[in-house]
Amino acid sequence: MRQDELPTCITRLQQEFPEKFVPSDQAFARIHRGDRIFIGTACGEPQFLVKSLIEYVESHPSAFYDAEVFHVWTLGVAPYTDDKFKRNFRHNSFFIGNDTRDAINQGGADYTPIFLSQTPDLLRNGLAAMDVALVQVSCPDEHGYMSLGISVDIVKAAVESSRIVIVQVNPRMPRVHGDSFIHISAADHVIYHDEPLLEYHPEVPGEIAERIGRYVARIIKDGDTIQVGYGALPNGIMAALSGKKHLGIHTELLSDGIMELIKAGVVDNSRKSVDRGKTVASFCMGSTELYEFLDDNPAIELRPVDYTNSQLVIARHENMVAINSALEIDLTGQSTAESLGTTFFSGVGGQADFMRGVVLAPGGRTILALQSTAHDGEVSRITSMLSEGAGVTLVRGDLHYVVTEYGIAYLHGKTIRQRAMDLIAIAHPRFRPQLIQEAKDLNLIYADQAFIPGKRGEYPEVLEAFRTTPSGTSIFFRPVKISDETFLKEFFYSLSDKSIYRRFISSRQDMPHERLQEFCVIDYTRDVVILAMVQDGQREVVAGVGQYGISQDLHTAEVAFVVRDDMQNQGIGQELLTYLTLLARRQGLLGFTAEVLVENRPMLHLFEKMGFDITRRSDSGVWEMKMMFTH
Repeated sequence: MRQDELPTCITRLQQEFPEKFVPSDQAFARIHRGDRIFIGTACGEPQFLVKSLIEYVESHPSAFYDAEVFHVWTLGVAPYTDDKFKRNFRHNSFFIGNDTRDAINQGGADYTPIFLSQTPDLLRNGLAAMDVALVQVSCPDEHGYMSLGISVDIVKAAVESSRIVIVQVNPRMPRVHGDSFIHISAADHVIYHDEPLLEYHPEVPGEIAERIGRYVARIIKDGDTIQVGYGALPNGIMAALSGKKHLGIHTELLSDGIMELIKAGVVDNSRKSVDRGKTVASFCMGSTELYEFLDDNPAIELRPVDYTNSQLVIARHENMVAINSALEIDLTGQSTAESLGTTFFSGVGGQADFMRGVVLAPGGRTILALQSTAHDGEVSRITSMLSEGAGVTLVRGDLHYVVTEYGIAYLHGKTIRQRAMDLIAIAHPRFRPQLIQEAKDLNLIYADQAFIPGKRGEYPEVLEAFRTTPSGTSIFFRPVKISDETFLKEFFYSLSDKSIYRRFISSRQDMPHERLQEFCVIDYTRDVVILAMVQDGQREVVAGVGQYGISQDLHTAEVAFVVRDDMQNQGIGQELLTYLTLLARRQGLLGFTAEVLVENRPMLHLFEKMGFDITRRSDSGVWEMKMMFTH
C-alpha cells in the first residue's frame, strides 16, 4: 500500500513512532527458537499476520524451531498445525476448535485444560509467559489508543505480558468500549492491513432448538441477567426470549442473538445489580452487522475474561442465569462439554466459571440445555454413566435445571433416584426403556420401577395449560410424569384424614412407592392424570390432582380429583374439573361417572355447578353418579 493510501491516524503515528512501522518479515525476524507465540482469539484473529508468519517460515525455514503457538480458539485456518511445519511450530490451545481438533487428538498438537477465568494469570505469572503476541486492533485514536475490538478475553493479558507485541491495525476492527484499549507505546511493531474480520454464522435454529428455547424461556424471568453460549441452540433460546422484559447481559460471548434482543428492547440492563445499564462480555463472534453495532457503542463493554468469568463477580449479580450446553450428561447429573470419551472435543472454557458463580448468586439459576440425541438420533446424550475417559465439566452440585426438547428436569437438592427419574423423563422416548433398565442395574432407581414404553407412555405436552382462578390464584395444569413420585408423595401426605377418606372412600392412610406408581406411570391412551401446580415461594407444589379413566364400552370416563386442604376454597377444584371436562370433550367422550360420599356435599355441589345432565343413585352412603355433557 502506498503512503498516500494510509489513513491519517497511521501516517500521523508513523511520523511520531517511525521505528514501530516495519515490514512483517523484519518483525518476525525477532522471533527466536523455542519462543511462545500468542495469537488473538476467534473472530479477532489477525489473519494477515498469521498468513505472513507462515510465508516467512516458508521463505526462511531455518529462522526458528520449536516455537509454541498459543491461542484460546481459532476460527480461521491453522497452518501451523500442518505436518510440514512440525519442526517450526508446536500448537498449544486453551480451547479446541474444528481446525485443531484432529491435530490434538492425533498427538500433533497440545491442549491445556484450564478455567478460562484463570488463563490471564497463567500468562502474567510466568507459568505460560508469552514471548510474542500477534493481535489485531482498531485504528488508533488521537491519543494513540487502539481497541482490541471484538476479542479482549485473554488478549489484553497477552499484550501486557509478552516480550514483543506485533499489532495488525485493521480499519474494520470496531472501537469497543470497556477495558479493550492498548496504547501505541505497548506495541513493538505496527503493521497496517485492511481485511474483512472473520465471521461466525451458526446453523439456523431448527424445530428442536426452538422447542428447547421455549422450555428455557419458562425459567427466565423479567429482569434476570443472563449468560448464554454460542451456536444454533443458544440462538434458538434467545429467539424464545423475545417476550421478556428488562433482561441484562453478563456473558463471555457476545453474539448476533444478543444484539437482536438489545435492538428489540428485551435487553436494557436496567435491573442489573452490577454494571447497570451495560451489556458486558469478553469477546464477540458473529456477523459484520454485529461488529458495526459494537463500534463506539457506549452501552456495550468488553472486558478481560478474568473479570467477566470471575466467579466472585458473577456471584454479585442478583437473579443471574447461566445457560450452557453439553455433549453428554449421566443420570446422576454429571456432564461433559469437553470430550467424547477419550476424544478431546472442545475444552473446559468458561462454562464451569459461570455455572459455579451463578450457584452462589442471590436468586441464581443454572440451566444445561441440550438436544436429547446426537448422530441423527442414534445416540442418547442422556446416559446411565459418562463415557469412559470423558472429562467431567460440571459436577453433580453445579446444576439446577436440565432442558431437552422433551421438557425440564430440576435436579437441585434432589436424590440420585429423583435425578435419574427426572432425566429419564426428558430423554428421547426411544432410549427411555434402556435407561430405565440400566438405572435399575446400577441401583439408581427402584428395582420394581414401572414404565410404559412407546407412544402410550410418552408425556403429552399438548395437555399443558395455564389458568387463573376467580380469586387470582395462578395454576399450571400439566400431565403427571414418571418422575413425579416425590411430588405426589408430599401432596398425599399433606391431605387431612377427612380429605383422604372422601377421595379414596378408604381409611387407609399410607401411600407407599407401589401405590404412587399407579398415579405416575400412566397409559395416556386410556387414562389422564393432571396435576395443578402452584408456586409456593421458591417452590412449585401440587395443589390438586385430577384424573379420569376411560370406559371404552360406554365412551365415558370415571373422574376423581382432590385439592390440598390448605388450598381449598380458592377455586382450584372448579378449575381442575373444568379442565378435565375440556380434555374429555376433546377426546369425544360423552360424560363422566363418579362415586361420591353422600356426606361430601362440597363435591356434589361442584358437580351440580358444572351444568352436567346428572343422574344418580345411592348405595351404602355413596352416590353413584352419571354426568353427561350437555351441548
